[in-house]
Amino acid sequence: MKELFPAKHVMGFVFSLILTGVALLVYFMDMSFTTGMTVLLITAFAQATLQLVLFMHAGESEDKGSIYTSVLYGIIIAVLTVLGTLLAMIWGYV
Repeated sequence: MKELFPAKHVMGFVFSLILTGVALLVYFMDMSFTTGMTVLLITAFAQATLQLVLFMHAGESEDKGSIYTSVLYGIIIAVLTVLGTLLAMIWGYV
């Protein structure tokens, strides 16, 4: 059955705005570096998950397992690239 009003999408948009507002509060509030980075990381991953699942419809097709596997693989490659860059350029291991 087709929905006449996309309630899930509107709620996702509102939640996305709330997450953006929380991340913006890090800039305006006097938070320590550790607290600010923790809030930003949590809101960033929540925002990315919300976008992937709700707006990109990742879980609605028959091949959702391969989609989630590809996303997980991309995240692992990105983390390894960042850690390798830190290892080589900042921590001095060559």
